[in-house]
Amino acid sequence: MRRHAVIIGAGVVGCLSALALVERGWRVTLIDRGTLGGEASWAGGGILFPLLPWNYSDPVNRLALAGAARHPELCEQLRADTGIDPQYQACGMRILPPFDLDRAQRWCRAYGISAEPQADTLWLPSVSQLRNPRLMRALGTLLTRRGVSLVEHAQLIPLPDNTERLVEWRDAQGRVFAADAFVLAAGAWSQTLLGCHAPSLQMKPMRGQMLLYQLAPGTLTHMLYREDFYLIPRQDGRILAGSTVEDVGFDKSTTPAIAAELAAKAAALLPQLAGTAIIRHWSGLRPGSPDNVPVIARHPRFDNLFLNTGHFRYGVTMAPASAEILAGLMCGETPILDPAPYAFPA
Repeated sequence: MRRHAVIIGAGVVGCLSALALVERGWRVTLIDRGTLGGEASWAGGGILFPLLPWNYSDPVNRLALAGAARHPELCEQLRADTGIDPQYQACGMRILPPFDLDRAQRWCRAYGISAEPQADTLWLPSVSQLRNPRLMRALGTLLTRRGVSLVEHAQLIPLPDNTERLVEWRDAQGRVFAADAFVLAAGAWSQTLLGCHAPSLQMKPMRGQMLLYQLAPGTLTHMLYREDFYLIPRQDGRILAGSTVEDVGFDKSTTPAIAAELAAKAAALLPQLAGTAIIRHWSGLRPGSPDNVPVIARHPRFDNLFLNTGHFRYGVTMAPASAEILAGLMCGETPILDPAPYAFPA
């Protein structure tokens, strides 16, 4: 009899976790409080690389690079199987000062990343990107075709304090979702759903605001990064500008002051954007975690509850590798990376 997993959270991490389990013979139900890919997975810029990775710990970089390495094959599979192209492209990124060029070059050599110093900038030709909304549409289509049951607009309630054994999870409408195993991949909402069963977790929503412009295709051919701000060119001439990191709870509103700040930074990096109309301004809530290190682990109390959450700014980047680690833990396989750095915090 096929084992049944309920995955809570239909963002990129939850969707790829579902795909990894289906490929191993599991039956999967995917549940989301809203719509598939409707939160942080949709809102991000789609850069498949850690920003200034020499400032991050090895567990963050190893997971991000392992995830990024899987995206070309994943995107080609999605395009071939669904007809939806996530528009993966290795367009490169130029990092502009101020930053520690010597430290950056040492890191690139240590991790085998191609890097070319040019004057006081650093050119990273292999850094890639994709279009998040297209990725999520393709994943939703593929999962449906693979037999995954998708339940949207299901507001699960936090685990009751007196839960002794996890056999089901209920939503606010009284519906019961029973399974052999549960995967919590609910991003910024993960800690809330665990209730009192997550005393050592330190996850919280962190808002990021983005702007969208339209220029002629080819105006900007690669990504630009300076002081935690970036421009991302799409193939059709759209340019994304972002982002912020704001500790404002679950407030997803956008603010005129931030729009003005981002627009000024965008024009400073690319003068053609000065005076160009902003065609969209949005925000998303990242699942903030200490030092950007996610939790990919079995819950210490419930042996059939697994977490795959807390990826902060790098959910899309890390998701393919995170899903493989999770599936390995659930199926007794040798994981692709040492899972110890991503253990449930003591």
